[in-house]
Amino acid sequence: MPLILIVEDNDMNLDMLSRRLERKGYEIVSARDGQAGLDQAISTKPDLILMDMSLPVMDGWAATRAVKANPVIAHIPVVALTAHAMASDREKALEAGCDDFYTKPIELPGLLDIISRLLEK
Repeated sequence: MPLILIVEDNDMNLDMLSRRLERKGYEIVSARDGQAGLDQAISTKPDLILMDMSLPVMDGWAATRAVKANPVIAHIPVVALTAHAMASDREKALEAGCDDFYTKPIELPGLLDIISRLLEK
Protein backbone atom coordinates (compact mmCIF):
# COMPACT_ATOMS: atom_id res chain seq x y z
CA MET A 1 0.00 0.00 0.00
CA PRO A 2 1.63 3.29 -1.11
CA LEU A 3 2.27 5.86 1.61
CA ILE A 4 1.23 9.44 0.87
CA LEU A 5 2.24 12.43 2.98
CA ILE A 6 -0.33 15.23 2.91
CA VAL A 7 1.04 18.59 4.02
CA GLU A 8 -2.04 20.75 4.62
CA ASP A 9 -2.91 23.29 7.32
CA ASN A 10 -6.67 23.34 6.72
CA ASP A 11 -8.26 20.67 8.95
CA MET A 12 -11.31 20.20 6.74
CA ASN A 13 -9.23 19.77 3.55
CA LEU A 14 -6.84 17.40 5.31
CA ASP A 15 -9.62 15.25 6.74
CA MET A 16 -11.57 15.08 3.48
CA LEU A 17 -8.54 14.25 1.35
CA SER A 18 -7.15 11.73 3.85
CA ARG A 19 -10.42 9.81 4.07
CA ARG A 20 -10.95 9.76 0.31
CA LEU A 21 -7.42 8.54 -0.39
CA GLU A 22 -7.58 5.90 2.35
CA ARG A 23 -10.74 4.54 0.71
CA LYS A 24 -8.73 4.21 -2.52
CA GLY A 25 -6.16 2.07 -0.74
CA TYR A 26 -3.47 4.59 0.20
CA GLU A 27 -1.86 4.85 3.62
CA ILE A 28 -1.80 8.48 4.82
CA VAL A 29 0.47 10.48 7.10
CA SER A 30 0.10 14.21 7.49
CA ALA A 31 1.72 17.43 8.61
CA ARG A 32 0.21 20.86 9.18
CA ASP A 33 3.09 23.13 8.18
CA GLY A 34 6.03 23.06 5.81
CA GLN A 35 8.71 22.35 8.42
CA ALA A 36 6.67 19.51 9.91
CA GLY A 37 6.11 18.21 6.37
CA LEU A 38 9.83 18.18 5.70
CA ASP A 39 10.48 16.42 9.02
CA GLN A 40 7.72 13.88 8.30
CA ALA A 41 9.12 13.22 4.80
CA ILE A 42 12.56 12.53 6.27
CA SER A 43 11.23 10.22 8.99
CA THR A 44 8.61 8.26 7.00
CA LYS A 45 10.00 8.44 3.43
CA PRO A 46 6.56 8.40 1.77
CA ASP A 47 6.01 7.28 -1.80
CA LEU A 48 4.48 10.67 -2.71
CA ILE A 49 3.91 14.08 -1.12
CA LEU A 50 0.83 16.27 -1.62
CA MET A 51 2.06 19.74 -0.67
CA ASP A 52 -0.17 22.72 -0.03
CA MET A 53 1.74 25.83 -1.05
CA SER A 54 0.25 28.29 1.47
CA LEU A 55 1.52 26.90 4.77
CA PRO A 56 2.62 28.37 8.10
CA VAL A 57 6.16 28.14 9.51
CA MET A 58 7.69 27.20 6.12
CA ASP A 59 5.62 27.63 2.96
CA GLY A 60 5.17 24.84 0.45
CA TRP A 61 7.63 26.36 -2.01
CA ALA A 62 10.46 26.33 0.57
CA ALA A 63 9.46 22.91 1.91
CA THR A 64 9.54 21.45 -1.61
CA ARG A 65 12.95 22.97 -2.31
CA ALA A 66 14.20 21.47 0.98
CA VAL A 67 12.79 18.03 0.06
CA LYS A 68 14.45 18.12 -3.36
CA ALA A 69 17.75 19.34 -1.87
CA ASN A 70 17.94 16.38 0.54
CA PRO A 71 19.52 13.40 -1.24
CA VAL A 72 17.72 10.91 1.02
CA ILE A 73 14.24 12.08 -0.06
CA ALA A 74 14.85 14.03 -3.29
CA HIS A 75 13.43 11.17 -5.38
CA ILE A 76 9.96 11.45 -3.77
CA PRO A 77 7.44 13.01 -6.16
CA VAL A 78 5.81 16.19 -4.86
CA VAL A 79 2.44 17.43 -6.12
CA ALA A 80 1.69 21.10 -5.42
CA LEU A 81 -1.85 21.70 -4.17
CA THR A 82 -2.97 25.30 -4.36
CA ALA A 83 -5.98 27.53 -4.80
CA HIS A 84 -3.85 29.72 -7.10
CA ALA A 85 -4.59 28.69 -10.68
CA MET A 86 -2.46 31.16 -12.63
CA ALA A 87 0.06 29.79 -15.15
CA SER A 88 2.81 31.58 -13.23
CA ASP A 89 1.86 29.63 -10.09
CA ARG A 90 2.31 26.35 -11.96
CA GLU A 91 5.71 27.51 -13.24
CA LYS A 92 6.72 28.61 -9.74
CA ALA A 93 5.75 25.19 -8.32
CA LEU A 94 7.70 23.33 -11.00
CA GLU A 95 10.73 25.60 -10.48
CA ALA A 96 10.58 24.82 -6.73
CA GLY A 97 10.88 21.13 -7.62
CA CYS A 98 7.27 19.95 -7.69
CA ASP A 99 6.66 17.07 -10.07
CA ASP A 100 3.11 18.19 -10.83
CA PHE A 101 0.53 20.79 -9.88
CA TYR A 102 -3.15 20.52 -8.97
CA THR A 103 -5.54 23.35 -8.16
CA LYS A 104 -8.12 23.40 -5.39
CA PRO A 105 -10.92 22.63 -4.97
CA ILE A 106 -9.72 19.08 -5.42
CA GLU A 107 -11.65 16.82 -7.75
CA LEU A 108 -10.54 13.34 -6.75
CA PRO A 109 -10.47 11.67 -10.22
CA GLY A 110 -8.01 14.24 -11.58
CA LEU A 111 -5.77 14.04 -8.53
CA LEU A 112 -5.86 10.22 -8.60
CA ASP A 113 -4.67 10.30 -12.22
CA ILE A 114 -1.66 12.39 -11.21
CA ILE A 115 -0.92 10.18 -8.18
CA SER A 116 -1.12 6.99 -10.26
CA ARG A 117 1.14 8.40 -12.98
CA LEU A 118 3.78 9.59 -10.51
CA LEU A 119 3.76 6.35 -8.52
CA GLU A 120 4.30 4.31 -11.70
CA LYS A 121 7.64 6.03 -12.41
